[in-house]
Amino acid sequence: MPKMKTDSGAKKRIKVTGSGRLRRRKAFRGHLMEKKSSVRSRRLGKEADISPGIEKNIKRMLGL
Repeated sequence: MPKMKTDSGAKKRIKVTGSGRLRRRKAFRGHLMEKKSSVRSRRLGKEADISPGIEKNIKRMLGL
């Protein structure tokens, strides 16, 4: 059997914490920031947890 390859897109976008939780960046922070409020941009700057429904799929992508 060949080795299972890590999904390159997933490894660039998702971070695994020391306790094994999966963290991701939030969307809508890339550009057009002038029209978004400061409160909104601060909220979007924080990392978020991966939702439990897709956690199993993403762990498989990362080879965990």
